[in-house]
This record gives sequence, C-alpha cells and structure tokens, in this order.
Amino acid sequence: MITLAVNRRARFDFDILETFEAGLSLHGYEVKSVKMGRASIGGAHAIIRGEEAYIIGMQIPPYQPDNTPDTYDPSRTKKLILKKAEIRSLIGKIIQKGLTLTPIRVYTKRGLVKMELGLARGKKKEDKRQKIKERDAKRKIERTLKTRMQITGGRRDST
Repeated sequence: MITLAVNRRARFDFDILETFEAGLSLHGYEVKSVKMGRASIGGAHAIIRGEEAYIIGMQIPPYQPDNTPDTYDPSRTKKLILKKAEIRSLIGKIIQKGLTLTPIRVYTKRGLVKMELGLARGKKKEDKRQKIKERDAKRKIERTLKTRMQITGGRRDST
C-alpha cells in the first residue's frame, strides 16, 4: 500500500475510536492527480446523507490544467464507497454526541484509491496542551542523552 495523502492533524485534534476503509468515487483525471500525491485531506470531514457517505473538503488539484474540463471543481463533494451495514453502523455511532467521521489517510490498494476514515471524538484544549508538553519533554531528554553520548565518546557512562 502506497500512502498518497495524510491528515496529520487528525490524531492530534481527535481521539480515534475506530477506523474504516472506504473506496473513493473519482473521475479519471482525479485518480491520476491523487496517485501523483497531489490530494489534500487537511480540514476534510465525512458526512452521511440518507444511505450514502460523502467526503467534504478534500482538495484534488487538476492533473493537467489545460486538459481538465471547465466545470471541474477541485473541492467537489466525493462519494465514499462503503457497505450498507457499515453505513448503518456509522449512522448509529455518529448520532452519539461529539462523534465525527474524519479522514486519516488516502492510499492505494491493488491499484484502487482507498481512504482510511476514523470515527473520532474531539480532544479538549487541555489534552492537546498536555500532548505538546509530553512531546517537548521527550525531545529534551533525547537531546540531553545525545549530547551526553557525544561527550563520553560513545561509551556508556557508569554514572
């Protein structure tokens, strides 16, 4: 599987409770553009209307701007291909307060463009701050250990 686009903020802004794999219904020139790694899923989200799922806010710039139809919209709503049982399950879970369906990454699987969706709950500001503090502390520890190893010449120190 080749990863084509990643939503890096998804795991920072949300607690991912469950993941789903969905196909994307795209035009041919959109598939070419996505396979070249031009897709952007930052800020996108999925919705369910009736018995169908859609992705909103996914940007796919034209593969060849000169050959793209005049009516092409890079941010058009794209249909997600899921099984009916999965959609019914998602409808029940999204109705719960605070849950949303967010894209995590776009990838290819056996030549087809797929999207990994996460059923997510939004994090609070305090949780995000705590995560940043932990990350900074980890970097500081690694930096200290690295300089200590350089000072001792790569030998392990007995202190």
